Order: sequence, then structure tokens, then C-alpha cells
Amino acid sequence: MPIFVTLVTLILFKSLLMSITDSNRPMPQTKIGGMNLFSNCAEELSTNVDDFTAPQRIHPVRISGDVYFANELVPLIDQEVRERFDKELLVNTFWHSNTILDYKLANKYFKEIEEILKKNDVPTDFKYLAVAESGLRNVNSPAGASGFWQFLKGTGLEYGLEINNEVDERYDYEKATLAACKYLKDAKAKFGTWTLAAASYNVGMGKLEQRLTEQQVTNYYDLYLNSETSRYIFRILSYKMVFENPKKFGFHFKPSDLYQPFDYKNVEVSKSIPDLAQFAIDNGTSYKMLKVVNPWLTSTKLTISEGNNYIIKIPTGYIDEAFFDKQSQIAQEEVIEGKSE
Repeated sequence: MPIFVTLVTLILFKSLLMSITDSNRPMPQTKIGGMNLFSNCAEELSTNVDDFTAPQRIHPVRISGDVYFANELVPLIDQEVRERFDKELLVNTFWHSNTILDYKLANKYFKEIEEILKKNDVPTDFKYLAVAESGLRNVNSPAGASGFWQFLKGTGLEYGLEINNEVDERYDYEKATLAACKYLKDAKAKFGTWTLAAASYNVGMGKLEQRLTEQQVTNYYDLYLNSETSRYIFRILSYKMVFENPKKFGFHFKPSDLYQPFDYKNVEVSKSIPDLAQFAIDNGTSYKMLKVVNPWLTSTKLTISEGNNYIIKIPTGYIDEAFFDKQSQIAQEEVIEGKSE
């Protein structure tokens, strides 16, 4: 009897399995972009893919019109040049967090950098070189370059920056900008164009001169260079394009989104300071804020030789003190449109 029951059960189970057809078998599903796309062919044929709405619309960056770096025309008629530029524009347009942070910092530092560039007859487009080099941060590279303008120690010393155990003026963005102006003017005199001067900032004057001689060309855009230098001018240009036309590239800023420059008073010191923390307190600030505003002070003390002196900034607030009182009005602020070429 038990054997008979088992046989009947098996027969009934087999009949049940055979009764399942493709039409009533559960269909596997694949979820793409928030949508369920069914693997059943008949279902796919009856479904118009255009009816689905993806969670975002993504458009390629489109380049139109003439583009200039330091008043020198970029030959975008050359397809290879155009592709290199397009690549860097795509990176900075869609690397949202990095580009947003760089733009916010630009509001804090660009005004003073532009003034130094103009005073030294260097095109203001070179402020974007500092963005490409460091993102307007006092960073250090594996090769030993430091500061906004990424000077190596030897080059910094050559162009007038003080670098020792207590002072490193590569971190003083104003003095480093002045040193960069001197370098760029030397390079412009040597190579004849601001574009080649900018390229030499990345690869060095010696190596750039060697490549120009080897390849028998006189134009940056005709040079075959290492990957980094090949990208370099286009990285600078991409920052220029996005920063001067943020809305066009999908970035919408309000004034309150941007970082504010520090307001400060200058204190001239001619005697050694054995304890910078106490010096900060005596001048109405903190050691932290003293270091934030004077990152070139790299020790806890400052030794000053006879006849020498330094200007130390003492932070007193922000340039726009009313900035913090406007936070309740953010919703009423107009979005920054950016400049048009």
C-alpha cells in the first residue's frame, strides 16, 4: 500500500510540472535605471522602449565658436585637437564634486590672483593654470611640488621664494603667484607664445625645447607629448569654459554657495617669535586661524635674522560679514548666470 501511494504521488507531480507552459512560468526580470525590462520576447515586442523615462537626461558637451587661451586661438578645426579638448570638458563637466569645490574656492582667491597677473602683464587666463595644478589648494605632489602653483623647491628658490625649516612661501599664494608670473614671462620670451609658456610650466623649459627641436615644430598643438602635458592646456581651457559659463554646463550657484575671502590686518614683525600660538593670542586670534591665513608659516616659531622682517596676516573676519546673515534669504537669491563669451 505505501508503495502504491508513492507511485500515485509521483505521477500527479509529473503531470503538474508538464502542465506549466511558457505563458504561466514566472519571468525573470532585469532592473535597469529604475525600470523592469522583461526577458519575455513577446512582452518586449509589445513594449515601446521610448515610453520609459530614465532617471536623468545626459547630453554630451558641445563645443561651438572660437576658443582662445591667453588671446591665442585654439585650432579646433583640427579633429585631434578638438577631441583632446572635448575629453577634458567632459571630465570637468561631469566630475561634479570636484568642479563645484574648485568653483567655490575660486570666489575666495581669484580676485587677488587676477590683480597680481594684471600688474605683471600676464594674461588673466593663467589663473586657471593654478586651478589645473592644485585646485586652489596648498597640496603637495609626490615629486615634491607644493602650493597653489606647485613649485618644486629648486624652481621656487630660483624665482625668489623663501623655503626653509620655518618658512615656505610656496604656500603663500600671493607670493607664489608673483613667482609664477616671473616664470611665465621668461618662458614666453623663450618660446614666443603664452600657450607654449603654459606647456613648459608642466614639462619644464628644457624638455619642451628638446621636443620642439626633435619634432621640428613651433606650435604646442603640433607637438607629440607625454599624456599629462598633452592634456595640460586643455585642462586649463576646460576650467575656463566651465567657470565662465557655469549655467551652460549645468552648474547653478547662488552667492551664498561660494566661499568668502578672509578679511585681515597686516602685522609687520622684525623680531623672532619663539611661540606662534602665544603670538596669535596676543594679536586677538587663534593658532589655528593664524596658520589658516598664513600657511607659509610651517613651524611653531619664526626666527628672524637682523635687518629682516615679515608681514603676518591677522584674520579679523570675512570680506562680506553680512554673508552669514543672508542665509535665511537663500531661496530669494538669484542663480549666478556666469559670463558669456
